[in-house]
Amino acid sequence: MADAPRTVLISGCSSGIGLELAVQLAHDPRQRYHVVATMRDLGKKGTLEAAAGEALGQTLTVAQLDVCSDESVAQCLSCIQGGEVDVLVNNAGVGLVGPLEGLSLAAMQNVFDTNFFGAVRLVKAVLPGMKRRRQGHIVVVSSVMGLQGVVFNEAYAASKFAVEGFFESLAVQLLQFNIFISLVEPGPVITEFEGKLLEQVSTAEFPGTDPDTLSYFQDLYLPASRELFHNVGQSPQDVAKVIVKVIGSARPPLRRQTNTRYTPLTALKAMDPSGSLYVRTSHRLLFHWPRLLKLGLRCLACSCFRTPVWPR
Repeated sequence: MADAPRTVLISGCSSGIGLELAVQLAHDPRQRYHVVATMRDLGKKGTLEAAAGEALGQTLTVAQLDVCSDESVAQCLSCIQGGEVDVLVNNAGVGLVGPLEGLSLAAMQNVFDTNFFGAVRLVKAVLPGMKRRRQGHIVVVSSVMGLQGVVFNEAYAASKFAVEGFFESLAVQLLQFNIFISLVEPGPVITEFEGKLLEQVSTAEFPGTDPDTLSYFQDLYLPASRELFHNVGQSPQDVAKVIVKVIGSARPPLRRQTNTRYTPLTALKAMDPSGSLYVRTSHRLLFHWPRLLKLGLRCLACSCFRTPVWPR
């Protein structure tokens, strides 16, 4: 007798990684999953429903979920048969980029409310059932910015550092209940949202920012960021494929980076745990050697580094 499909609850499915992951799991040839694909605004469900095709209403259900609301989380779980979630994928997230002086504390708090507290809120809701059944898998879409800071992304990186520390700590306890945690760490992901975000901040004024800092952001960081996305960026489909493998693994990993082309950029911090090598090299490349940075990113794109780079 075939095993019953596992219920997979995914947040942030209106677009990007969440949408692609929901569709790939719903179209699993072995029909191992029933996907509850959620989003804050159901007015945006059209793209997901079209992509789901015949899986809609069969192996995929669309539901409303605001990860920043206790009431919304409770309502969503009450609509799941038995209220039992076998796999939780914390994918909902927001970005924030720009000079610190020009960003409001409210905007930074919003990043933490979604990226960190939203993930914690969902885990608190599903964890009692997972512990009672002595099984479960919590997948968290983190970021390489949870491993190393990136200039002009301070608040976003901080939210992902918090995610990494929280879930690594929780993973120790949950192994005792046969519950696994997996932190999936994409690098740059090419989405319509990211494109619009970069376009918006390129013309933003960031009041309170001194002229030098604003110039560094607009004339150095933004061109380097576009180059990074162009040369090293992954598609949401490729990231979703990695997550599908993580979910299907008999022994899920605690961490899984999705983009081997980004590995040389994270290797700097691994080579020097103090962080000084990464900070000084990043500073020199961005502020003093932007042409070398551009050349290096193009090398990554053309597979000059054909195998992952690891420190000896």
